[in-house]
Amino acid sequence: MHPVRVSIPSFRSENNSIEKGYTVFKIEVLMNGRQHTVEKRYSEFHALHKMLKKSIKPPEIPSKHVRNWVPKVLEQRRHGLELYLQTIIMENEVLPKIFLDFLNIRHFPSRCICDIVHCKLSHQPVMLFLRDPYLLPSTHDTFSNVVIEGVVHGVFYPDLQPR
Repeated sequence: MHPVRVSIPSFRSENNSIEKGYTVFKIEVLMNGRQHTVEKRYSEFHALHKMLKKSIKPPEIPSKHVRNWVPKVLEQRRHGLELYLQTIIMENEVLPKIFLDFLNIRHFPSRCICDIVHCKLSHQPVMLFLRDPYLLPSTHDTFSNVVIEGVVHGVFYPDLQPR
């Protein structure tokens, strides 16, 4: 199971005077709790597909030749492209670099270090605060001052030994 999730929630048509109108698909990428979006045209999906064929056996990609001005057809293409990306993620333990670049994913480990379901934290919480210790403490609470002073001391005077 990869810590990457993709969806294509929407698309929009672009028209300009230089070239014929085209459709842009909005891809939402969720990785390790962080989300970003990428916008791609169908031609970019098609180029990705051709490149992926050199290293893996990718799933079928939706047809290149459709009436891209009909909303129902565009919705089918959106769904097909979403399924295409999700299938690549599900079927490949190691995702090809070209695929990661397509989704603008950087610094992705080649193998998932721990399966999220079976992963155990390597650290345990040390301290629990019932309220924010960085807010002004009440007059009878000196503990949060000790914490703040210790952090400041450790950051700014790491070589100074305590008395």
